[in-house]
Amino acid sequence: MIDDFKGAFKGFDPNNLDLATAGTWPIGVKIISYILVFVLVVFLGITYYISDKESLLDAQVRKEDDLKTEYSGVSNRVANLAGLRKQMADVEEQFKEIKRQLPTEKEVPGLLEDITNIGIASGLTINSIALQPERKEQYYIELPILISAQGTYHQVGNFVSGIAA
Repeated sequence: MIDDFKGAFKGFDPNNLDLATAGTWPIGVKIISYILVFVLVVFLGITYYISDKESLLDAQVRKEDDLKTEYSGVSNRVANLAGLRKQMADVEEQFKEIKRQLPTEKEVPGLLEDITNIGIASGLTINSIALQPERKEQYYIELPILISAQGTYHQVGNFVSGIAA
């Protein structure tokens, strides 16, 4: 076998290697040259082509983790969506009820009349009822009413109870 190996390189002088005469090289030298070229091509392919793809893959893996986290958050919100919609409907219903209870500009004269009637029914003597300037708050507008009345402690208590009702 060693004789075969030596025969593959018979008459070969490594000092006289010339690429122009590569076709006349012994078969052993040609095989070694092919293997070296193949290894060089594979190495360069890995270095330039696959390494770029590997860095792109790493970036996509990191992006996948971010997307999984985002998906988890969205999934939780979607799972709670029915409950949130019901809660929103309840809040809107409560808001409508509270809004319905608030007086409008059309109801202010009626409100003043009701205050007067409650005061008279409580036994108070109403001296004056005066609207004060509006005070704007963040979510509503206050319309203070200055009431001047005379009566006993119990009459004032009945009046306040009637107003609260």
